[in-house]
Amino acid sequence: VPAAWQRPYLNIFKHFRVEEWKRSAKEGDVAALTDTRLKATVYRIRGSNPASSYLQLPRAGSQSLGLTGRYLYLLFRPLPRKHFLVHLDVTTEENQVVRISFSNLFKEFKSTATWLQFPFVCGAAKDSVCDSVSRRGASGAAPADARWTCLVLDLPSILSLYLNRRYSHLRAVKLCCNLLVKNLCTSDLLFDPGVTFSEARHTDLACRGIAPMPREMAFPVPKGENWHDLYDYIRFPPEGPKLPYDSIQRSCPSPAAASKEPARQPPPTVTLTRAVCDRLSLIHHIASPRAVSAPCRR
Repeated sequence: VPAAWQRPYLNIFKHFRVEEWKRSAKEGDVAALTDTRLKATVYRIRGSNPASSYLQLPRAGSQSLGLTGRYLYLLFRPLPRKHFLVHLDVTTEENQVVRISFSNLFKEFKSTATWLQFPFVCGAAKDSVCDSVSRRGASGAAPADARWTCLVLDLPSILSLYLNRRYSHLRAVKLCCNLLVKNLCTSDLLFDPGVTFSEARHTDLACRGIAPMPREMAFPVPKGENWHDLYDYIRFPPEGPKLPYDSIQRSCPSPAAASKEPARQPPPTVTLTRAVCDRLSLIHHIASPRAVSAPCRR
C-alpha cells in the first residue's frame, strides 16, 4: 500500500524536481522546452543511440525511488522517424530487481528471470496511412505523425503474468532517446483521460477505482473535440484473457469507454511468439489483481 505522501497519486517529475537535476541525472542531448500543442514544459531526449542520451531517476544507481503505486503513467511522444527506449527497474517482494524495457527497436518479446523486453508499436494519427500500419502490429521507427500517448503500465500484473513474481516497488526509471516526455506519475487509481470531473461525480466510476486524469497530468482538448481522437491511451497488460501479450500497442478503449459499451466485445486477436508460448508453460499461478480502491459507501 502506498505511503500517505504517494496518495492519491505522485507526480514524479514535480516531486523529485527534475528541472534542478539534483535528484535526477541527464546525459547527452536532453532539454526542457515548451510544447505548443500541450502548452506545457516537456523534456526532449534525442541522440544517435540510447546509451548517449537519457534522463534518469534517481540520480545514483545505488538509490531507489521507492514508489509503490500499482500503475505507472508515462505521458510521452516518440520523435518522428526515430527509435526510442525506456527502462524501468522494479523490485519484487523477494528483493529481486527486474528490468522492464520497451522500445520500437525490439522486434520480438524476450525474457529472462531479471529482464523483460517488449516491442512497442507506435500509433499514428487516426485514419492515416501510418495508422493502418500500426494496427497491423508492425514495430519500427515512429511515424511522422506519432501522437502524444498516455501509457499505463500495471506493474504488479506484468511481474505476475510474465515472471510469476510479486511486485514491491519502482526502483528507477531511465528514459532514453528519442522521446518527448511531459510527465511520469504513479498511483493505485486507474485514471481515464476521457472522463471529466463532472462525469466522475455523477457516476459510480470511483467505486471501480476509475478516476479522471489529474489536471497537472492532462493533455489539452479543444472545445468540441474528443480526447481519444487526438491522443493515444494504452493500458498494458490490456484487460481480457490473462495471456502474456508480446507487444505494447494501442488496442482497446479506455476503461470508462469500455464500460459504456452495450455488449462486451471479443478480445483482439493476439499473435504470440514462441518465447511467449514457452513462458506460458512455466507459469503455474497468476495472482489476481488487488483492489485499487476501497468500496464506496452508499
